[in-house]
Formats: sequence, C-alpha cells, structure tokens
Amino acid sequence: MTPPRRRLSPDERRGQLARAAIEVVATAGFPGATADAIAETAGVSKGLLWHYFDDRDALLEHAARETLVLLRRTVGSKIDLDGPVDEVIRDAIHRAATLPTTHPREVRALRDIALNLRAGDGSLRLGGGEYDETHRLQAEIFQRGVTEGTFRADLDPLPTAVLYQGLVDTMVGHLMDHPDVDAGLFADQVADLLLRGIASPA
Repeated sequence: MTPPRRRLSPDERRGQLARAAIEVVATAGFPGATADAIAETAGVSKGLLWHYFDDRDALLEHAARETLVLLRRTVGSKIDLDGPVDEVIRDAIHRAATLPTTHPREVRALRDIALNLRAGDGSLRLGGGEYDETHRLQAEIFQRGVTEGTFRADLDPLPTAVLYQGLVDTMVGHLMDHPDVDAGLFADQVADLLLRGIASPA
C-alpha cells in the first residue's frame, strides 16, 4: 500500500513555489513567468499560489530574495573566514566566479527578476537595500584587514564593501554572458585589481 503523501509545511510550500518560479524565469524569461506556468511547473493548481502569495509579483520577489540568500551561502559556505584577510577576499571572488557554471539558472533568473520586477510607481522592487546585510558583513572583513595592517589605514570599510560587491556582480554578469572566458583567470584579475588598490603600503 502506498503511504500517504506528507503535507508540506507553509515554509516548504513557499520554497517549492519559489523554486518553480526561478525555473520558469530561467527557461522562459521574465515575460513567460506567468502564474499558470509557475503553477504547472510546481505541479499545483494556480489557486494555491494565492494561498501563499498576494500575487505573482510577490511570489517573484520572494523567489528572488531566497535565491540571493542561496547564492550568498554558496559563495561563503566554504571560505575560511579566519584566514589571511586578503586570501578571504580572493577566495570569495573565485567562488563567485563559479556561479555561472554551478548555478546558471539561479543567476539568470535573479538577474532577470531584478531588472524587470517593478512596483506600481514603476520603481524596481528589488533595490540596493537587498545587499545591506551583505555589505555589513563584508565591511567587517575589510575592517579586520585595516586593523591587522593588511589594508590601508585610511580605508573606509563600508564604501569598500559596496565597491567590492559591484565588482563581483559585474564579473558574474560578464561570465554569464561570455561562457568562453576563463573564469579563474578573470577572477584573479578582479582580485588583483581590488587588493592592489587597498593594500597597505609596504
């Protein structure tokens, strides 16, 4: 006898719907991410979507934020944060450079949603505030570099963190659009550019 299917918890169901939304955006593009397509991919009725989200845009916004967390964890999960601070930065850049290969659907969908999902007034629903926590954590790493004497004494950690994230996002976007580029070499060049600019004078 087939055992009864376990009912998903609300969080599990939201996760299922978010993953389906990312899959649809990655394969059909933002215009193709209709409620019908997302429900079909998730294997649920369209009506179930509205039990967990106010509308399609709310679902896509949730899916994008969950994907950003996933990618952030993917990059940071295996980095030795207690190692030499310049190596921490270099390792993080290299791990980010692998995302177009290891998580191409997520990167493609996140970029598509971020560029196209808009509020009623036409403004982007996903803005720079999505990175506030990321910038704060990165700033702590740059501050450690200043304290330890690895980075310049006049370095302001928060603007440096914002610059760093911009470099990484641009690098990942370029590697997504140019899969023939040597990601490791490209990451080395980005890391060299940043680290040489903030290194403490010898």
